[in-house]
Amino acid sequence: MERPPSPEPSGPRAGLVLRSVTVRFGGLLALDEVSLHVAPGAVVGVIGPNGAGKTTVFNVICGFVRPAAGWLGLDGAPLTARPHQLAGLGIARTLQGVGLFEGLTVLENVMAGATVSARTPFAAAALALPGSEREERRLRAEALARLDELGVAAHADRMPGTLPYPVRKRVALARALAANPRLLLLDEPAGGLGPEDVAELADLIRGLTCSVMLVEHHMDLVMAVCDELVVLDFGRVIATGTPDAVRDDPVVAEAYLGAEVTA
Repeated sequence: MERPPSPEPSGPRAGLVLRSVTVRFGGLLALDEVSLHVAPGAVVGVIGPNGAGKTTVFNVICGFVRPAAGWLGLDGAPLTARPHQLAGLGIARTLQGVGLFEGLTVLENVMAGATVSARTPFAAAALALPGSEREERRLRAEALARLDELGVAAHADRMPGTLPYPVRKRVALARALAANPRLLLLDEPAGGLGPEDVAELADLIRGLTCSVMLVEHHMDLVMAVCDELVVLDFGRVIATGTPDAVRDDPVVAEAYLGAEVTA
């Protein structure tokens, strides 16, 4: 039986906090007492070799995986939400792929992300009750504004499948931002992008006002946008610090290169 979540062990901290989070899949120890902190407005990168546990960290935060031990919190309160409750808590996530609804236009996809802020219940909107048309106009305007911020408003009436991959990635980011999150989880946002698109993505991330946590293999992006890095290897945190400090850490080099590195 699960015990009710306890207060944060070391006192409340603003932002996202993981304390000694441990995850087991059968006999596999996927996360081994992982701790990290994403302060309000900060950009924190989680990096490491393949199989290090990066995606598992995201899945724990999003409620897809329940830890065997440890504590998660958001602004000092225990974080125990299920995936469908995340938007209401101000958490949005993009996927490794694109994850857009192929049967909806670009604009409709982004409006779907903005519905968390809708003031008219879904049932009322579906039945075209008073106020629903006004609410739809508001959501449409907000979605168009997000698309415009990301430079893809010209594609608002297109279907996602007709667009180049970099444009679809921007649409997916616009959909996540349409919910006005306080914490944005980016899962491999640079995957499949060329150097020019990665540079533009870095500018977009640096311009965000919400907290950002990203899992990424593209080190140019990580070094350009992150305030802090958390390095995982075999489910353990082996380094935490600024990008420059982590880059020069011999333990990190050993984890990536698979050979002992002399400090």
